Amino acid sequence: MLKIENLDVTVNNKRILNNFNLVINDGEINVIMGPNGVGKSTLSRVIMGDSNYKITNGSITFDGDNLIPLSTDERAKKGIFLVMQYPMEIEGVSNQDFLRTAMSSVNNKRIGLYDFILKCEKGAEELSMNKDLIHRSLNVGFSGGEKKKNEVLQIKLLKPKFIILDEVDSGLDVDSLRIVGENIAKYKEENPNTSILIITHHPKILEYLRPDYVHIMNKGTITKTGNYDLAIDIEKNGYYSYKNEENIITGDEINE
Repeated sequence: MLKIENLDVTVNNKRILNNFNLVINDGEINVIMGPNGVGKSTLSRVIMGDSNYKITNGSITFDGDNLIPLSTDERAKKGIFLVMQYPMEIEGVSNQDFLRTAMSSVNNKRIGLYDFILKCEKGAEELSMNKDLIHRSLNVGFSGGEKKKNEVLQIKLLKPKFIILDEVDSGLDVDSLRIVGENIAKYKEENPNTSILIITHHPKILEYLRPDYVHIMNKGTITKTGNYDLAIDIEKNGYYSYKNEENIITGDEINE
């Protein structure tokens, strides 16, 4: 499904990703973990086509197609979806209009209002969301948990086949994390060929989304790969227990 080869990425002439390689097959759940600032969120933005990041070498293909020339919208239409760590607030654009427009764009046809409202309300109920949030400005005045639930509502409506969860567990209380985790897990169960890339510091979300592979990221590249046990070991011993292998560092050191 997704194949990244020898990828180098810079921001303001500073290299963030360095000879990065990753393959995610259909139906797999992969996790990338690492200290702050080692390039994890950069990876998610590059996959989605953020123009602030410059690819200086390497390739990104999705279902065999070259992603690099494609816009963010074109990538979304291919079925790639990013759950952002800090979802954007847009005053004056209703959540309902945003979601319906996104559904229509992905499906290349106008979605009927009645059918849309039914799907929205069903998804909101499953997420224990206040249905009034559907009619308010997008994410404006939403709590952190409500913003993340709204992102998961988009997954339910847009039905992507490749999901990037960028720190989806950030800012969630125990109950919200459970609801978000269980709903994404249910979507994955109903859509077994969907692939998920989880970017996180902590393995708590992995209690709901058991990964096939866990990767440690350092100096803008993957330095170790394992299974779920690797995530548990990181929680217990931290990243520095691997310093003899690849010298796990802090993000401030990447650009030196």
